[in-house]
Amino acid sequence: MGDDSEWLKLPVDQKCEHKLWKARLSGYEEALKIFQKIKDEKSPEWSKFLGLIKKFVTDSNAVVQLKGLEAALVYVENAHVAGKTTGEVVSGVVSKVFNQPKAKAKELGIEICLMYIEIEKGEAVQEELLKGLDNKNPKIIVACVETLRKALSEFGSKIILLKPIIKVLPKLFESREKAVRDEAKLIAVEIYRWIRDALRPPLQNINSVQLKELEEEWVKLPTSAPRPTRFLRSQQELEAKLEQQQSAGGDAEGGGDDGDEVPQIDAYELLEAVEILSKLPKDFYDKIEAKKWQERKEALEAVEVLVKNPKLEAGDYADLVKALKKVVGKDTNVMLVALAAKCLTGLAVGLRKKFGQYAGHVVPTILEKFKEKKPQVVQALQEAIDAIFLTTTLQNISEDVLAVMDNKNPTIKQQTSLFIARSFRHCTASTLPKSLLKPFCAALLKHINDSAPEVRDAAFEALGTALKVVGEKAVNPFLADVDKLKLDKIKECSEKVELIHGKKAGLAADKKEFKPLPGRTAASGAAGDKDTKDISAPKPGPLKKAPAAKAGGPPKKGKPAAPGGTGNTGTKNKKGLETKEIVEPELSIEVCEEKASAVLPPTCIQLLDSSNWKERLACMEEFQKAVELMDRTEMPCQALVRMLAKKPGWKETNFQVMQMKLHIVALIAQKGNFSKTSAQIVLDGLVDKIGDVKCGNNAKEAMTAIAEACMLPWTAEQVVSMAFSQKNPKNQSETLNWLSNAIKEFGFSGLNVKAFISNVKTALAATNPAVRTAAITLLGVMYLYVGPSLRMFFEDEKPALLSQIDAEFEKMQGQSPPAPTRGISKHSTSGTDEGEDGDEPDDGSNDVVDLLPRTEISDKITSELVSKIGDKNWKIRKEGLDEVAGIINEAKFIQPNIGELPTALKGRLNDSNKILVQQTLNILQQLAVAMGPNIKQHVKNLGIPIITVLGDSKNNVRAAALATVNAWAEQTGMKEWLEGEDLSEELKKENPFLRQELLGWLAEKLPTLRSTPTDLILCVPHLYSCLEDRNGDVRKKAQDALPFFMMHLGYEKMAKATGKLKPTSKDQVLAMLEKAKANMPAKPAPLAKATSKPMGGSAPAKFQPASAPAEDSISSSAEPKPDPKKAKAPGLSSKAKSAQGKKVPSKTSLKEDEDKSGPIFIVVPNGKEQRMKDEKGLKVLKWNFTTPRDEYIEQLKTQMSSCVAKWLQDEMFHSDFQHHNKALAVMVDHLESEKEGVIGCLDLILKWLTLRFFDTNTSVLMKALEYLKLLFTLLSEEEYHLTESEASSFIPYLVVKVGEPKDVIRKDVRAILNRMCLVYPASKMFPFIMEGTKSKNSKQRAECLEELGCLVESYGMNVCQPTPGKALKEIAVHIGDRDNAVRNAALNTIVTVYNVHGDQVFKLIGNLSEKDMSMLEERIKRSAKRPSAAPIKQVEEKPQRAQNISSNANMLRKGPAEDMSSKLNQARSMSGHPEAAQMVRREFQLDLDEIENDNGTVRCEMPELVQHKLDDIFEPVLIPEPKIRAVSPHFDDMHSNTASTINFIISQVASGDINTSIQALTQIDEVLRQEDKAEAMSGHIDQFLIATFMQLRLIYNTHMADEKLEKDEIIKLYSCIIGNMISLFQIESLAREASTGVLKDLMHGLITLMLDSRIEDLEEGQQVIRSVNLLVVKVLEKSDQTNILSALLVLLQDSLLATASSPKFSELVMKCLWRMVRLLPDTINSINLDRILLDIHIFMKVFPKEKLKQCKSEFPIRTLKTLLHTLCKLKGPKILDHLTMIDNKNESELEAHLCRMMKHSMDQTGSKSDKETEKGASRIDEKSSKAKVNDFLAEIFKKIGSKENTKEGLAELYEYKKKYSDADIEPFLKNSSQFFQSYVERGLRVIEMEREGKGRISTSTGISPQMEVTCVPTPTSTVSSIGNTNGEEVGPSVYLERLAVCGSGAQDDRPPLTSLLSKPAVPTVASSTDMLHSKLSQLRESREQHQHSDLDSNQTHSSGTVTSSSSTANIDDLKKRLERIKSSRK
Repeated sequence: MGDDSEWLKLPVDQKCEHKLWKARLSGYEEALKIFQKIKDEKSPEWSKFLGLIKKFVTDSNAVVQLKGLEAALVYVENAHVAGKTTGEVVSGVVSKVFNQPKAKAKELGIEICLMYIEIEKGEAVQEELLKGLDNKNPKIIVACVETLRKALSEFGSKIILLKPIIKVLPKLFESREKAVRDEAKLIAVEIYRWIRDALRPPLQNINSVQLKELEEEWVKLPTSAPRPTRFLRSQQELEAKLEQQQSAGGDAEGGGDDGDEVPQIDAYELLEAVEILSKLPKDFYDKIEAKKWQERKEALEAVEVLVKNPKLEAGDYADLVKALKKVVGKDTNVMLVALAAKCLTGLAVGLRKKFGQYAGHVVPTILEKFKEKKPQVVQALQEAIDAIFLTTTLQNISEDVLAVMDNKNPTIKQQTSLFIARSFRHCTASTLPKSLLKPFCAALLKHINDSAPEVRDAAFEALGTALKVVGEKAVNPFLADVDKLKLDKIKECSEKVELIHGKKAGLAADKKEFKPLPGRTAASGAAGDKDTKDISAPKPGPLKKAPAAKAGGPPKKGKPAAPGGTGNTGTKNKKGLETKEIVEPELSIEVCEEKASAVLPPTCIQLLDSSNWKERLACMEEFQKAVELMDRTEMPCQALVRMLAKKPGWKETNFQVMQMKLHIVALIAQKGNFSKTSAQIVLDGLVDKIGDVKCGNNAKEAMTAIAEACMLPWTAEQVVSMAFSQKNPKNQSETLNWLSNAIKEFGFSGLNVKAFISNVKTALAATNPAVRTAAITLLGVMYLYVGPSLRMFFEDEKPALLSQIDAEFEKMQGQSPPAPTRGISKHSTSGTDEGEDGDEPDDGSNDVVDLLPRTEISDKITSELVSKIGDKNWKIRKEGLDEVAGIINEAKFIQPNIGELPTALKGRLNDSNKILVQQTLNILQQLAVAMGPNIKQHVKNLGIPIITVLGDSKNNVRAAALATVNAWAEQTGMKEWLEGEDLSEELKKENPFLRQELLGWLAEKLPTLRSTPTDLILCVPHLYSCLEDRNGDVRKKAQDALPFFMMHLGYEKMAKATGKLKPTSKDQVLAMLEKAKANMPAKPAPLAKATSKPMGGSAPAKFQPASAPAEDSISSSAEPKPDPKKAKAPGLSSKAKSAQGKKVPSKTSLKEDEDKSGPIFIVVPNGKEQRMKDEKGLKVLKWNFTTPRDEYIEQLKTQMSSCVAKWLQDEMFHSDFQHHNKALAVMVDHLESEKEGVIGCLDLILKWLTLRFFDTNTSVLMKALEYLKLLFTLLSEEEYHLTESEASSFIPYLVVKVGEPKDVIRKDVRAILNRMCLVYPASKMFPFIMEGTKSKNSKQRAECLEELGCLVESYGMNVCQPTPGKALKEIAVHIGDRDNAVRNAALNTIVTVYNVHGDQVFKLIGNLSEKDMSMLEERIKRSAKRPSAAPIKQVEEKPQRAQNISSNANMLRKGPAEDMSSKLNQARSMSGHPEAAQMVRREFQLDLDEIENDNGTVRCEMPELVQHKLDDIFEPVLIPEPKIRAVSPHFDDMHSNTASTINFIISQVASGDINTSIQALTQIDEVLRQEDKAEAMSGHIDQFLIATFMQLRLIYNTHMADEKLEKDEIIKLYSCIIGNMISLFQIESLAREASTGVLKDLMHGLITLMLDSRIEDLEEGQQVIRSVNLLVVKVLEKSDQTNILSALLVLLQDSLLATASSPKFSELVMKCLWRMVRLLPDTINSINLDRILLDIHIFMKVFPKEKLKQCKSEFPIRTLKTLLHTLCKLKGPKILDHLTMIDNKNESELEAHLCRMMKHSMDQTGSKSDKETEKGASRIDEKSSKAKVNDFLAEIFKKIGSKENTKEGLAELYEYKKKYSDADIEPFLKNSSQFFQSYVERGLRVIEMEREGKGRISTSTGISPQMEVTCVPTPTSTVSSIGNTNGEEVGPSVYLERLAVCGSGAQDDRPPLTSLLSKPAVPTVASSTDMLHSKLSQLRESREQHQHSDLDSNQTHSSGTVTSSSSTANIDDLKKRLERIKSSRK
């Protein structure tokens, strides 16, 4: 027994699988309890049981099985993973449960099946149940049928697919088992309840008794529509809504979702198609031609029997239709005509849409046959044509029908009108657009005036039907001229009409068709149509209310009420205005004079024809005044213009009078009601004067005014014909120019192209070139509106002229016509209507095409030609095709009737000779262009066969076919192609080429469509089979097309269509559907078309809001709160579509907008680090692919969900590119404001941008690159460094883009790569770019090689990774590339390296082929002629291409108060500045001596020298007055109150306008320079300094980045600011007023300015930086010492804290502190020590010793110690009394430190500096003990390191080296900076040359002030190696001395600023290896020596004076040598 109970201890899931039934029973019971307890449907518990559920239901023990079923039911109901088990569990239920004897088991089984259906697994369940029907056990069959019946009864026919059930019903009725037959009967009754009579045809063949029984049951069923009683999970909210409605008693829209159940199942769908072509009698085609009518009748009867089959299989019925058509058209026996018509009816009914392709052939024949009077014939023909109409669209047959309308036979006219009326009843407002209505109404209006009453009645009926379908508003414009009686008759007819779509019409616009209320059908039929047009709401609410609201009166009146509700009542008035034109009779001259004298002064009329021109002029002036004052209503326009035309009229000789006269004409036209009659009086005169030099402009003005008054089309026609009827070429050319402009201003609507074209042709043939040019310009403007078809008119012009025309068209290519600016106010050109009408905008492009004269070519398509095309010999076939091409070419534009040509060409599309196939395709392309939109009717018979050619195995044939299909689709639109089954039949063919081409084509076309025919769903099954095609390309194309199918069909339908797939396929396809759903684009908004139409006048007000966000196709999400009235038509329907009709759009859009206000990037702490860890730990995919697969996109989406705003993420991952553009725009806007967020999500942003690189849309790419430029600018400002994972997941993809074909993109990518070097080390960039050189794309290879060259040039050889040798070898491989650009780039790169590295290059690149080597040597030789320079920054390999552009992080991080927020603008306008920083890479880097010798060892070659006036540079510097001293209003006269004046002026200092700021600074300067007035500034110092540093920041962030600004302006502004400050800081009393905070910001601004590399690159930038140096020294000396010390300490603390701050910044702050330390002995008594110590305390708190020691540099800790040490030394023990401001002294590190120091100094009286130096000395001593030599060398190096003895030191070193040639000075140089090493080397070289007598040149340090500041030279390690044994302090003092050089200030009162700037400054030198620099800086120093005494005179131990050699000798020497070099180079 013990063993038996073992199982009790097992866990539940193991019990469930136990072999003992008891154990299993217990397991199931426990599982049931667990399932009931779990509340969360996503709990992981569920997954444990996933594999066991099948065992639950198939248990072999009946008792246990029952419990298992109960548990399984609960599981299915609650577990979110249950769906995965559907197939296995249901099949288990069918096989193991339905055969159980226990009823309970069967019930539970059925329940489980139904529950699976509820959790959206209906198809799978149904599939298993249908399989169960094949089981041999009748019990199982009965249970399966019962389950299906219950499911149908509960869920409805929408969820349970009826077609497969109906298919098996007959089989069930034949079963031997009564139980099965009974169950079949029950399910048949249930099915009938849902689909009514559609069930009859499939069951017509069952046993008649059974059928009778069924009929009886069916009769008993209630007539009301059934409703589902149980809902899917996703519909359950709907269920709740239903209950509410029922409880409210309104079952109004009860079946909201199911109203369309009845129309949903079509009996036709349930039938099997029958193939009849093979069953035709063999001799049918002979018999039908037989002479005996009986034989013909037999043949027809055979067909009649066959076509009675209700559904026919698709096939080629062309011959059969042709035969029947012949009988109808030609047969004399009317009985046979009727019989043939019946056959056609049968064919049309059986084939439905598949018959559409033949409709065009048959319709004209049938209509013409209506001349027969016999009722039975007429009835048969009517039935035939009605059946045929249903297979096609009115649009397709409109041409044929309209052609018959002009027939003379009244019966034909009557029957055609009646047919039109019947056809209209099938239409809805959307399928009967205005473009179609217009020609029909025109034809019918002729008929209502016909003499035959039956014709009139038929026409009234047709018009009445049209009125009913589309509403008065649409039809009224066409009925403008109809008298009231007839109008009433039309309206009366319209009220009688019953529309076929009565029920559906109201909802045609909506995909979900709701059943209208029974009592309101009429209103809904009439008004509903309108409502959906305006509301097209996806929700039941409004739809229900709308008809009720509109149908105020009796239902029939619903229509007139509608327009009121549309918010568009203005239309009518506008329309009226447009059609109403001012007409006035011609008046006689007497009447005119009388009228004119009434409004003009009498003198005016008398002087009109005076002989004195002055009098005439005076008269005109009066005339003008009178006209200006006249009221529109009182102005007698015709009389006034006649007065003007009175003698001398237009022959006026004085130009002033004439100008005035023309001006008055314009005034009258503008101000009066100007008619065409008046216009005709003046136009002749205007045209005569238009070419006049003086009066031409006035004449044009007058013409424009007339065009505005009388419409441009009329005016233009008059003017042009007048111009060409006279001979003056100037008038002709100017008229054409005027017209070009006028078209742009007025738009193109209404212009008669034909009329102009004949005149343009005359002009093109003119001898005068101006006329020809004007004509070509006019053509260019017309091309904007007309498009390429315009060229066809000019194809026969001379080639030279044609090429000019083409060039003009080329210019216009891609431009869109400007929106009309005139002619709108008075005559709004029916823009209002267009907006509403979907298809209307097509008119715009078609109106021109309609004007083209079309040739009838059917007579040329002879039967001989057709037989030629079908000949067996291919040469004859080719001749035939050549003839056809010739015919079409000659005709240019042809009529749609082309006889037998289509069939002939169709045969050639599958010609065995591929050349002929291509020729045929070319002909079809021509045909499409020639026939224009009328080609539509040939789509079915010719277009579809072209698609078949897409399956050809030859690539070029496929390409030609695709081009042809596109040419056709351009003319026809897509609707024709998608209707019917033709396209799906093509897709069905298992030809991989055909499939991939066709799917690619659909993927391109579908997204552009607003709606598609429902037949698109037929393609879906084939699309699914393509998803699993063996061919990878087909699968990919199918996946690409999936979202676009879904966009039109919706997810539901697509998912439903997977029902027929195998379970494995189905799961895969559903997964793909889910993905596609996420990428599904929104449908293009209807609006886009309306607005894009240029001729449309103004877009109606109603659409304005939606048109605003052009990129956004869903208006409601784009506008903040869309006004429901306004946004109705355009956007909501598409929005609703995407919302699956479930949500109420207005609510969602509001909700979205609330969300949009927050940040777009959410900062997740450590989010980025975590993501990197995940990627390293392979938890997520590594971002590495050739094209992004879906899983990457999904992964990125998931990662973004936590840190990107939801709405932005939706935009970012939308499948429509316009949303990407929108996302990028938002990201650009938020870039500045969300720096933290951007940096936090940087890895994701960069990954998302890499995805955009794979988009094909250029606009997105450009926008992405724009964003990247701004992003990297920001990152470099923030001094951010890219992480490895960010770089590796972004740079490779960016590098790929460098190979784009478009220049502009390549340029942008290069700019971004440039900027990246600021945030990522160039040496790490190198391998990525190197990888790019291996690409297959030659452009990419070339660009990458160039970029490598730039890197080497900027950063020297250190960037070459892994080693220079390997890198160069790889580069050298490309010298042999087959692409020229790549070869050149490789050569250039190696030449660059050569310039940097000399001959060593040849070693590094290894062996090259002879050819390559010779190319390289040749290139190097050539480059030597235009030498370039050595790299600038070999040393600084850090990412620092333009590092110093980056402002200081401190400034950026300060927060809003300081951040000035102008950065974004800076970044925007800056785009491209960093490149600028590079472009100045190699100016003056030449080594004079070496060049002079030219001894072959030259490393750096000479660049082109700029010719400078050297004389100016060396003049002593005088300081002129600031130049911009405007004659300024003095303070006192501006305001009485001085203080307020000063406030006002100071506020202007910070102005964004440079000139305002300069003016203000000049005024303040004036005050500061006059001692007596300077005091006025007291009290305003802080305010002034704040304004100043705000201006500095503005310049730094905005002006410097503004490409448009002249940099001279900025320099001028800088000079004013610095000049002012120096003036201010000369005055000690004022300087001391500056407070700590202000000083801190000021110092921040000044140091940032010193480090701004953009300034260095400016011509005069050096001087600015020098002046800033001087100013800094002044500020340090003159400010309140406490304040400035405090400010510097805080600034240092901030700069060390800010991670993004540059180390140089902190270093300069420390130098300032050192300077302060040196001033301390003099200032110690004036300092508030308590405050300083408090600041130091705070500093030490923020930076404890340990933290300071971790700093990269040891300067901060030494600076602090030096400061404290000096304070201790100066104050002694008293210093401890000054800690009063520190709260808890005991904890203070500072106090401890001071105590230690005091103690130390007591022990040893030596000073701190002694210790320092002892330390330094001892270090050297250790080494020197090794050898005496080292001592000597140390001494020498110390001299070199000190400023005074540097030359002496170098000389000694040179001597020493000469003496001991083997001596090793390496150890001494090793510890020093690169700068110091190169300086020593250079010094030795110079001495060597001097000693050898090659020019006596005294050298100097070569350390210019600017270098001093920007390239901080020796790092600390040198300090120790330059140690000093004389106890002289080394360390900070060395730097301080150098800083002194920087700041050697002026002793004058004024700074050496403006004067310095006004001279051509020495060009910037940024290279430390440059000889010239050393010479120039030496001269500069000697010059400074003359002017300034050293500021550090108080420090005797370190200052000394700089000894200078005779500067004049140097200058002359230098000049001579420069001349020599130049001449030798020439």
